[in-house]
Amino acid sequence: MSAPDGSPVGTERSIGQLFASATTEMSALVHDEIALAKAQLKQDVKRGATSGGAFSAAGLLLLFSLPMLSFALAYGIRTWSGWNMAVCFLLSFAANVLVAGLLALIGIVFAKKAKKGRGPQKVAASVKQSAGLLQNAKPHPRPELPADRSPEAIEAVARSSS
Repeated sequence: MSAPDGSPVGTERSIGQLFASATTEMSALVHDEIALAKAQLKQDVKRGATSGGAFSAAGLLLLFSLPMLSFALAYGIRTWSGWNMAVCFLLSFAANVLVAGLLALIGIVFAKKAKKGRGPQKVAASVKQSAGLLQNAKPHPRPELPADRSPEAIEAVARSSS
C-alpha cells in the first residue's frame, strides 16, 4: 500500500514532500472549483437562452401567424356554428392570444430559473469556506524530544562541528 504521493505507508515524509503534496492538492482544488464555476455558468446561460428563445417564439407566432390563423379559425367557426362573422374573428383572436400567453409563461418560468441559478455565487462561497478551513488549520504538535536531543544540545553539536 502507498500514500497518495507514491511513498510507502509508514515512512516519514520530509517537509518538502508534505509541502509539495499540499501545493498539488490545493492546485487541484482550485482547478476543480474553476471547472465547477464554468459548468454552473454554462447552465445559467443555457436557461437564459431558452427563456429568450421562448419569448421570441411567442412574439413571432403572434406576429406572423395571427392573420392566417385568424382568418382560418374565424371561417371555420362560422362554418361550424353559423355565428356572426365578427364574433368568429374575436374568438380566433382570443385563441391566438392564449397560445402566445402560454409561450410567454414558459419564457417567464425559464427566466426565473436562470435568475435563481447562482452558480458562480455558490462556487465563491465554497472557495471562501475552503479558505476559512485552511486558515484555521493548525500544525500537529511535535513530539517531545529526549533530553539528549533537546534543541540546545543539537545547536551545541552543530556549533562544535563547524
